[in-house]
Amino acid sequence: MADFYQNGIVTTLHNLSERPVEDLENELVKFSKKRPMALILPSLFSELEGTALPNIIEHIAKVPYLSQIVIGLDRANLEQYQHALKFFGALPQNHRILWNEGPRLQALDAKLEALGLAPKELGKGRNVWYCMGYVLATGKAESVALHDCDILTYDRGLLARLIYPVANPQFNYEFCKGYYARVADGKINGRVSRLLVTPLIRALQKVVGHNEYLEYMDSFRYPLAGEFSFRRDVLNDIRIPSDWGLEIGVLSEMHRNYSHNRLCQADIAKTYDHKHQDLSANDDQGGLSKMSIDITKALFRKLATQGETFTTESFRSLKATYYRIALDFIETYNNDAIMNGLKLDIHSEEKAVELFARNIMKAGESFLDNPMETPFIPSWNRVVSAMPDVLDQLKDAVEQDFLEFNQTF
Repeated sequence: MADFYQNGIVTTLHNLSERPVEDLENELVKFSKKRPMALILPSLFSELEGTALPNIIEHIAKVPYLSQIVIGLDRANLEQYQHALKFFGALPQNHRILWNEGPRLQALDAKLEALGLAPKELGKGRNVWYCMGYVLATGKAESVALHDCDILTYDRGLLARLIYPVANPQFNYEFCKGYYARVADGKINGRVSRLLVTPLIRALQKVVGHNEYLEYMDSFRYPLAGEFSFRRDVLNDIRIPSDWGLEIGVLSEMHRNYSHNRLCQADIAKTYDHKHQDLSANDDQGGLSKMSIDITKALFRKLATQGETFTTESFRSLKATYYRIALDFIETYNNDAIMNGLKLDIHSEEKAVELFARNIMKAGESFLDNPMETPFIPSWNRVVSAMPDVLDQLKDAVEQDFLEFNQTF
């Protein structure tokens, strides 16, 4: 029986019929006349040398409805930027690369820093923020999709299903979050979502009591998915975290800015696999350990803005409640794995839960010790207010980089 159940308070758009991707693309080509579409690809240079991104580009090159592709390139020197120009040159669509380490974008970043408006941390959040600014600066797209560059199971159907809800003029959605089954190589993946986010939200519901925001967050089937799409007007007022709390932060901003009937989630892939982060049990500054602390702090910050008060004692209660719920989830996932002929290592699952439980306390201590911490990057509305020509400067910097260094090919 097909899964058509609507859980929670966010609309779920299912894959009920395995509709051919060509059908979706034919419709999207028609929609593009009213709502031009763009794709944002935040990328590390190292991903150009991996196995996932070359396959992704091969698929995207066949997509007929995109007006613009914006690539944010991190950790690249001049030679690597030139290599990237050649690498992405395989795309027939209009595309530009933001060379984030290049002197022109670094100079713009320095101007913003002087005004106290530059992103404070390097990483995906900063990369995505500048790409969003470039989409605003060029004004070529009304509907925008974003996905990661490390997807090993990519095909262009993922993009079509991701952007469709915000591209169809008959739909009223401002934002769509992708979801999928995190199963690959005979194993259930997605540890942070399964063993931290969902049990933590359920634990917060017990400790805090009924809370509409927590009900909203619990409605998302895969809240940490790096794939989402949105209408262009979303970009003006969104404030995103620069750390690992990006995905949770974006959902929180959508909750703040829009009513539930303007938001949805869509089933975008049958299976999904990407590069996996190490648990990093002995390093709070790396891997899943840092990710879990940043995500937990993002949830605490959001609840604090709604008037919730946290103390060391409430964090202790939360940790104990979380630990019990998470252990019960492990048993549930193990039964699911056995019935489906999949593997689940209970020992490593419980080790992850133990780490996440410790990190809930660390996140709580950090939250209490740094009440003035502002991890959010300012909205583009605020940046434009402080520097009216910033979008023109951003567009010109990207174009000048392209014109200067692309002529060698």
